[in-house]
Amino acid sequence: MFKLPRRYWVVLWRPSRYFSLGFLTIAGFIAGILFWGGFNTVLELTNTERFCIGCHEMRDNVYQELQGTIHFTNRSGVRAKCSDCHVPHDWTSKMARKMQASKEVWGKIFGSIDTPEKFAEHRLLLAQNEWKRMKANDSLECRNCHEFAYMDFTRQSKRAADAHSKYLASGEKTCIDCHKGIAHRLPDMSGVH
Repeated sequence: MFKLPRRYWVVLWRPSRYFSLGFLTIAGFIAGILFWGGFNTVLELTNTERFCIGCHEMRDNVYQELQGTIHFTNRSGVRAKCSDCHVPHDWTSKMARKMQASKEVWGKIFGSIDTPEKFAEHRLLLAQNEWKRMKANDSLECRNCHEFAYMDFTRQSKRAADAHSKYLASGEKTCIDCHKGIAHRLPDMSGVH
């Protein structure tokens, strides 16, 4: 068994001025655990539906639309909450999305989307930003629940089965290319390809 020389133990436990190096190391470790636990707790609280609809911009606009879709109420009882579709599940992508979302808070703070009229005015841009993000990550949030490998094409309409087997299988398209407006009303799309 490996033994540290006595001089290392002395340095480890000798007081720096008020506290020993050992005490500072242990205290730093405990503080790190508390910080990490607190950070993750707050992070997960920002993924709750209650947090997402805490501002009236979301509660009175897009949340109302979600309630009328199959992602909210369906025969299986599985319901998607805001973060299921708007926040990636893996940690690294989640952190990147949270940093990106922090910029979106400016819309709330500065009132650029604080009325239904202002929200409608910015809705196309907001939707396009979300579609672009989902296109870039190959609709990762959709794939957290909908896995191509497990799709039963015999239970899909011919049109859906053809599109899924051709475009998804080849990687030519991703979910958001065809399923815009699946959980929210589409913005005014006049003039949009």
